[in-house]
Amino acid sequence: MWRCALPPLLRYPTVDELDARAAALVARHPRDARLRRVGTSRAGTPLWLLSVGHGGHQALVVAGPHANEPVGGATVLRLAERALADPTLTSGADATWNLLLCLDPDGLRRNERWLHGPYTLGHYFRNFFRPGFLEQPEWLPDGAAGAVLPETRTLLELQDELRPFFQCSLHGVDVGGGFVELTRDLPGLAHRVAHTAARLGIPRELGPYDTLYWPSLGPAVYRIPPPRPSGLAAAITEAAVESTWFHPHRHGTVTAVVEAPMWGVAAVEDDGPPTDAAAVLRTVSHTLRHDSRLLERLLARIRPHVSATPEAARLLAPVEDYLLVCPGLADAWDPDVASGPRPLPPLNTAHLTALRIAGRRLALRTAGLLHQLVTRAGTDPAGVLPELDRLVDEWCADYHDGCQARWIPVARQVEYQSRVVLAAFSLAGRYAPACSRSGESGWGSQAAVPMHRE
Repeated sequence: MWRCALPPLLRYPTVDELDARAAALVARHPRDARLRRVGTSRAGTPLWLLSVGHGGHQALVVAGPHANEPVGGATVLRLAERALADPTLTSGADATWNLLLCLDPDGLRRNERWLHGPYTLGHYFRNFFRPGFLEQPEWLPDGAAGAVLPETRTLLELQDELRPFFQCSLHGVDVGGGFVELTRDLPGLAHRVAHTAARLGIPRELGPYDTLYWPSLGPAVYRIPPPRPSGLAAAITEAAVESTWFHPHRHGTVTAVVEAPMWGVAAVEDDGPPTDAAAVLRTVSHTLRHDSRLLERLLARIRPHVSATPEAARLLAPVEDYLLVCPGLADAWDPDVASGPRPLPPLNTAHLTALRIAGRRLALRTAGLLHQLVTRAGTDPAGVLPELDRLVDEWCADYHDGCQARWIPVARQVEYQSRVVLAAFSLAGRYAPACSRSGESGWGSQAAVPMHRE
């Protein structure tokens, strides 16, 4: 039985706490752990890589790619402790664990108003921050050669340096359930995810809205489609775009995106047939249209009073992204709107629940960012704060009372995510081609398992 070298985290760590705890681990285990600065963020924050073990097979785990998803930072610390305590994860697997503490530390700092609680939906959404899509470091809108963000370039260089056999990107679902996205099948992972979720009381999301058109590899496990040219709206809603998930594919890397929920909703794992799918879709799409128009009107009232500052621009960018995609999503989900080139697939109750949650999420995030835009200015000349407060309270109540969203303690989120990562790591090593190792030419050029066994 392994023992934690550091006290367990009962709350999300800040950027400084992540760095301090990683440094403490290295000081306690100087022969097996090391910490190096691999890059610098746009604001000058160091990007730290914690490495454990001395094996020839490299595993790369990336925490904090999305600023509002802090569970990954706590998870990489847990994984480091596990790897230091269990030699089967390092010398026994001829592996080195490379743990990027936070890919977007500047964004994480902007979420620190809620990181330590209280963990209520209202407190979270009023202090939520996630940058505009063009500033999210895993996306490559202009390809790897055109990557602009220093955080993105750091990750690309790290991938090309390590040529990992396994890469894991740690994400968090604010409301919903846990699921995994893979660039290549890892047979057996769905069973392990189910076992871990059941043991820890984590709902599995059996129909996430961003995997709506993706192949399923088993319950709550989905295959990420290869990248294709795509506009902003499609990139936000489908994510089948060029990204750092696929960049190391040339090295034979299999990437796992592991999502862990903050507030769990039991209905996201109900794969039964809905009573009236069309009625639910009409409600979801009509609600999203109504809410987005309301938010556009509030933005129009606020905009004349917004100063042209970098702070205001950071908050406005995601607001404009969300309001851009809302009408298209509402039309795509509305059974009364003529189907486009991609009609909806057959939907179960889990899918419909996920769509309801997604529509409400877009509205709540937008309202929360507008709330911050006003409160941080210190004045409300447009008189919108009372209405924004009412909307945030009303929409959070819909999550809590209508969707039965329930808080999952941080320690349980971390345990779930770390166990899923360890399962994917084990299977990635098992199904990696036996003829070559990461970093060698031709690694990954053959199928992970014989085609007749897939």
